[in-house]
Amino acid sequence: MNWHFVGLTIVALAVGACGDSSLPDSAEVDNPNIATAEALIDAFYSFDGDALRATLVFAEASIPQILYYQGWAEGGNYEVLNRMPCVVDDEENISCSITVKDDLIEALDLDVNVTDTFHLTFSGNRVVHVETSSNDPDAYYEAQSWVEENRPGLINEPCRGFFAGGPTPGECVKAMVRGYAEFAASGGRSE
Repeated sequence: MNWHFVGLTIVALAVGACGDSSLPDSAEVDNPNIATAEALIDAFYSFDGDALRATLVFAEASIPQILYYQGWAEGGNYEVLNRMPCVVDDEENISCSITVKDDLIEALDLDVNVTDTFHLTFSGNRVVHVETSSNDPDAYYEAQSWVEENRPGLINEPCRGFFAGGPTPGECVKAMVRGYAEFAASGGRSE
């Protein structure tokens, strides 16, 4: 018997049994909803509203906000810098985080990139709810408030239905970008 071969085989099996922490969690590998979540993110960043709507067929209450956000992201020239794999949060929830570069942060002249996270709730194998969160810096929200207070004429019409299914999210974000640039130029001072 080749004891050298047997010894190497035992070492290889022992190392394999220890696992590789860089591999996905088995719950994620075995969870078919991961593929569904990834498909939703593909549809979102394709900027194809019909493709996105098809992924949301069982999440009707989420459609206005998510479709609006897609139009906002397209109009704001969101560029994906880092798309992390979707992960299982618990039995019914999966989250997908994507770091982007966009016109709003550039208008503020900030040297940061923002990570948006999509939180998907499943019932069985169906997406029934989607919401988003972001790690936007405080200056983003300060600029938004400043524009709402100091430049309402700039945003009132294009931002009708703001993140609630409004008809012109692309025009809204472009108006906000102009307002954010004015906010940055003013040093955030009200007029």
